[in-house]
Amino acid sequence: MIQKLEEIKHRFEEVGQLIVQPDAMADMKKYSQLSKEYKDLQKIVAKYDEYKDVLSNIDNAKQVIRTEKDEEFREMAKMELDDLDPKKEELEEQLKKMLIPKDPNDDKDAILEIRAGTGGDEAAIFAGDLFRMYQRFCERVGLKLTVLDLTEGTSGGYKEIVSTVSGENAYGTLKFESGVHRVQRVPQTETQGRVHTSAATVAVLPEMDEVEVDVDMNDVRKDTFCSSGPGGQSVNTTYSAVRLTHIPSGIVVSCQDQKSQIKNFEKALNVLRSRLYERELAKHNEAVGAQRKSMVGSGDRSDKIRTYNYPQSRVTDHRINYSQHNLPAVMDGEIDEFIEQLHLAESAEKMKERAGE
Repeated sequence: MIQKLEEIKHRFEEVGQLIVQPDAMADMKKYSQLSKEYKDLQKIVAKYDEYKDVLSNIDNAKQVIRTEKDEEFREMAKMELDDLDPKKEELEEQLKKMLIPKDPNDDKDAILEIRAGTGGDEAAIFAGDLFRMYQRFCERVGLKLTVLDLTEGTSGGYKEIVSTVSGENAYGTLKFESGVHRVQRVPQTETQGRVHTSAATVAVLPEMDEVEVDVDMNDVRKDTFCSSGPGGQSVNTTYSAVRLTHIPSGIVVSCQDQKSQIKNFEKALNVLRSRLYERELAKHNEAVGAQRKSMVGSGDRSDKIRTYNYPQSRVTDHRINYSQHNLPAVMDGEIDEFIEQLHLAESAEKMKERAGE
């Protein structure tokens, strides 16, 4: 581990020199990449420096215990050692986790898409419940959720709702929410009190910019239309809403949350880039057939990941076999524990892999 940390420190110093070179500052893409690498390495180097200080203090304390004749000094050194040994172990665990290869997209903003699945009107109502759950969660943890486009269900909820989530580590926080979410409950539309199973699909995509995903605008058809829903005077009066159709892939993206057509176009283009990135990533993963599928899922929209059982007030994540019996709190946005357990499972899996290398 020490050798790896020394290599990282050397690279950190190297990037520090590269980032101030004229050619790097003249190339925005290169400068952006170097800045991000410098910021990521800086956290590891700071923790490594702290670890080296602790090791040095441990050596000094042991030296005092071995050579010092004064019993009071020896006792003080032993007490210091009692504090330093647990600190050393704690820092080692933190550094091991920091050395796990990080998803380069974790720091990005995210696109959150929720779509009603099987279950008709009840599925749309459940999609609305999931949206409210994520909305409350984002409010609690300081992430900003902005709705870009939606299609309401006939009995409430949403057939589809697309949002952006921005803030620190937005994609990294929510990325394991992708997949099929099932609900077991008596639907509002059920007259005989029978429990039904319905589903909604959640997709969380990293928001990509023009530097990372280049879209040929010759392949994109742009249509404008009047926005609907809340929005003031511009609703149904100005053609501010934008629909983009990517002709080669057939992907269609709409955005109508802004009064400005230009802003709606920019946001729709960001979503289009993210969906194209997801499509290419899926092709790549399929091509590399031997690539391990993570325990917590590949983010595939068809993976059944979680069940919300209302009669038993139970929420179960099937990937890690983890359940909570506090469904009302979960639906009110308290999904922190599920997110933490999924990240712990992924970290443990990666650490096990590294140990076996």
